[in-house]
Amino acid sequence: MKTWKCEICGYIHNGDIPARSCPVCGAGEECFSVLEISVERTMPVTAEAWQCGVCNYQHRAKEPPAVCPVCSATNSLFTPLRTQKDSSAHGDIIKRIIVLGGGIAGLTAASEARRQSPHATITLVSREQSLPYYRLNLTRFLAGDIREEELQIQPQQWFEGQAITFVSAETTSIDREQCCVHLRDGSQLGYDRLVLTNGAHPFIPPFPGATRAGVSVLRTIEDARAILQRLTHGMRVVCIGGGLLGLETAGALVRQGASVTVVEGFTSLLPRQLPPRAGIMLQQRLEARGLTIICGETVKELVGDESVQGVLLESSRHLPADLVVVTAGVRPNSYLARRAGLTVQRGIVVDDRMITSDPAILAAGDVAEHRGTLYGIWPAGYAQGVVAGCNAAGGKAEFNGLAPSTRIKVLDVDLFSCGRIHPEDASTSLYENGRNGVYRAIFCRDGQLVGAVLYGDTSSAGLLKEIIESGRQISECKEVTDLFPELGCIVSPV
Repeated sequence: MKTWKCEICGYIHNGDIPARSCPVCGAGEECFSVLEISVERTMPVTAEAWQCGVCNYQHRAKEPPAVCPVCSATNSLFTPLRTQKDSSAHGDIIKRIIVLGGGIAGLTAASEARRQSPHATITLVSREQSLPYYRLNLTRFLAGDIREEELQIQPQQWFEGQAITFVSAETTSIDREQCCVHLRDGSQLGYDRLVLTNGAHPFIPPFPGATRAGVSVLRTIEDARAILQRLTHGMRVVCIGGGLLGLETAGALVRQGASVTVVEGFTSLLPRQLPPRAGIMLQQRLEARGLTIICGETVKELVGDESVQGVLLESSRHLPADLVVVTAGVRPNSYLARRAGLTVQRGIVVDDRMITSDPAILAAGDVAEHRGTLYGIWPAGYAQGVVAGCNAAGGKAEFNGLAPSTRIKVLDVDLFSCGRIHPEDASTSLYENGRNGVYRAIFCRDGQLVGAVLYGDTSSAGLLKEIIESGRQISECKEVTDLFPELGCIVSPV
């Protein structure tokens, strides 16, 4: 089977063909693209008898049955009763695998480890009380589009069927010498392989008043619940940050009847994904939908008494606010790794196999830094989780990077951004055109397409993404010149 990712929300679909529609965001099959992950299974295990890990049914044969005749568990959940010594990347028997973190990277790592090794003990440890959920859908939950129970990725029955133990606890330290992790309640868990997928935390700039009641972030279900509990119709809300999360949060709160102002320090919205011209077009569109947008301004203080009452900007402008949501980015949760002596730069440094500076410890997702890149996106977390889980169980897999791409819908505005749209030098040229609410831009270097942005009409997103990732020369791609007739005639310096 192939692995497909939804370019709108990042949902992952496994199958020979893409899903007809995304079950998370409703995007059509044209919004799915192939996510390449190369995985080799561990050495086949031979046995004379197998035992079902769910109901303990024993099957006498050299191979397990396709499904258990008693409880219908798949053959991956059968344990060999008499096995050869299995092979791992380091020549050890891997019996205990611990995954720290309940996001998509952690859940995927645990699932892939189970697929690779039907006999290992696998434990998933998460600080959150909830089972793993679609974090990328929190803004839809905030808008009232979906119920809280629809956020969950897998039910408790799935964990039981996969023989993966879910533990809700906080990890306080990692003992690399004893190969164990210590939990807040004083207990400890031993491991043969440890996978760190403990994600990231919201960054709150150190402006005065940030600890007042009514100042929130949006990272967890608990954050969303707290915002909804405080929210009332007509409430004045200020969202600090005009990035993806900030705009999606602002759009969700407008849907709930709030009066929302977005403050962005850069001179245009989505500065990481859009050129200024497209950012200005987006601002005008969102303002027409009821949002107030302030760009090029920074926050000086959150004013009030016990609760926040307003936002004071550096320009001395005062914005009344009953609720402030800070969406100023995230920082990797690298504290445990630093204390344990692992190599950490911006995130935990990993190689292509997602292995850290300790061969018994792997990392994936928002906490992992691969080839100098912190991705912070759902598809990368999934792909890295697969690779880390495979290698933790003794398999062979590599992560070779992903072209950074974003395809979103903000208040019914379609946006797509892919590749390098912030060139480091003058050797990159920008070609752009915009009319009738539709904007297109491509970034070219050495005859190749290295970045692309679409606004209003994203029908050619898949084509441009494929050309960027393939590294083909633009001269070989007639489709590009069809989209940009001015190519070769008008060059806008970056």
